[in-house]
Order: sequence, then structure tokens, then C-alpha cells
Amino acid sequence: MEYFNVRVYGLLLNDEDELLISDEQEYGIRFSKFPGGGLELGEGLIDGLKREFIEECNLEIEVVSHFYTTDFAVKSAFNNSQIISVYYMVRSLTPVNLNIKTVAFDFDGEGEVLQAFRWVPLTALSTADFEFPTDKRVVELLQNEL
Repeated sequence: MEYFNVRVYGLLLNDEDELLISDEQEYGIRFSKFPGGGLELGEGLIDGLKREFIEECNLEIEVVSHFYTTDFAVKSAFNNSQIISVYYMVRSLTPVNLNIKTVAFDFDGEGEVLQAFRWVPLTALSTADFEFPTDKRVVELLQNEL
């Protein structure tokens, strides 16, 4: 691992205790994750998360509380960096107006980079639904809180 890659993610719950999940395909790899992504140079965690939610979800959010920061070494699946991920509980400031899917990886269209969203009940959340170790750890922590 040659450098650090700082990423920030939001845990958005709806009124039915369902969590927003992003299903994506990039670099020929399919994965499910929480909305968010990498920080840009000169950007803080909160500003980065707000930007990511606008870019990915066309959604304005506010941060409610810190949930988790990576506390073990994780190598990126896409390059030779070490991932440091920060997760926040967030609240939507604008209505969620996404094309919500009910099946994982139900993409509209084709291309190199694809994304679809779905709501998953907290009670149905499973580490098996996620590919990346840090997301799996967050699911475990969420399950422990139930």
C-alpha cells in the first residue's frame, strides 16, 4: 500500500427503518455500498459527504452523528491505497426522489459506470450483501444496535 485514500459515507434511514444502499458497477466489478465516496483534495469530511450525496443522489443532507471510522487496515479493491472510511448517520433535507429498485444491481441502461439505489430494512441487512470489509463492519455494528 502506497498512500491513504480517505472516503466518507452516509447512513440514511427512512421512516420505515430502511437504509439506503447503492448498488454499483465500476471497473467490471459489482458491489453494494452506502452512498458516499472519496474526498477531494482540500475538502473536509462533512463537505465531502454533502457533495457526494448531491452528486450520487441529488439529495441535500445534514449530518446527525458520527457512526464509525475504520479501525483496521484495508487495502483498496481498485488501487494500491489503504482505505480510511468515515461513516455518519445522516438526515435528508430534501425529498428522496430516486428511482428505487427492489432487486440488487437492477441498473437502467448500460455503460462502464452504473448505479442503482434500494431501501433495505435494517432487520434484513446482512454482511453478505456487501463486498467491502469496512461496510461489512458497519453492518455488524448496526445489527448490534438493533
